[in-house]
Amino acid sequence: MTNDINSSDTTIFQLGGDLPVRRVGYGTMRLADAPGDPTGPEARIWTAPADRAAAVALLRTAAEAGVTLFDTADAYALGAGEELLAEALHPYGEGVAVATKVGVVRPSPTEWVPLGHPAYLRQQAELSLRRLRTERIDLLYLHRLDENVPVAEQVGALKRLQEEGKVRHIGLSEVTVEQLTEAEATAPIAAVQNLYNLAAREHDPVVDHTAGRGIAFVPFFPVAMGGHAGPDGPVARVARELGATPSQTALAWLLHRAPHVLPIPGTSSAAHLVENLGALDLALTEEQFDRLGAAAGS
Repeated sequence: MTNDINSSDTTIFQLGGDLPVRRVGYGTMRLADAPGDPTGPEARIWTAPADRAAAVALLRTAAEAGVTLFDTADAYALGAGEELLAEALHPYGEGVAVATKVGVVRPSPTEWVPLGHPAYLRQQAELSLRRLRTERIDLLYLHRLDENVPVAEQVGALKRLQEEGKVRHIGLSEVTVEQLTEAEATAPIAAVQNLYNLAAREHDPVVDHTAGRGIAFVPFFPVAMGGHAGPDGPVARVARELGATPSQTALAWLLHRAPHVLPIPGTSSAAHLVENLGALDLALTEEQFDRLGAAAGS
């Protein structure tokens, strides 16, 4: 995939050094399951969306609105998430980059079990290629490290796919600095996707480490803002100062955190989708950024 986005634009990040993407992407996980199902970390992500036509329309709206990075996984609804993305966006235009993940098995709606056997990872990547209807995946993450398989073997499986031209860039999800460093001994890592937002900053060391290495840091659940996000809380107060919404303000904090941070908020609402993209146009002052960070960390 190529992209003619202006690479000098501060709302753009060069993923892997050669793939320009807008810094607010779209996480497709929430398109799975039915209304009333658990959300957040308890979400089952087990079945295809109840209203498939609406989900397809939302994905197309996202692309038309300027989203360039779409994130999914083979474990989302047992592959149905990848199939949905292909139905909506294939053939992928020059302004679309697709990220998916392998390395987790789903024996039941409540189980997410890491499985990093190299043969399994390669098989799942081949299945992802078929479901996405593409010959090369722009960004393939190892969904979780499997503690029972050497890191070099897990990352090595993705590296072989990269060498075969089936994967453009390799990513990792939910890793520490130490794990990332170990993985980099086997292959270049283009992105790390960890849980991170104003209220969940355990991965601050990873944000700092990746910044120094040109690795994209992709926060998932980026607008899970916690109890400080009430109508009279610090996020709402800064939002009023900016003439923005609390969600936009939380995303703007992430964008301000470092230029390699690429949040991927998910939503089933077209209005919220457009709202989230509005964060790209917000500029926090250093005082507002520090105030939000201090309040959320207290």
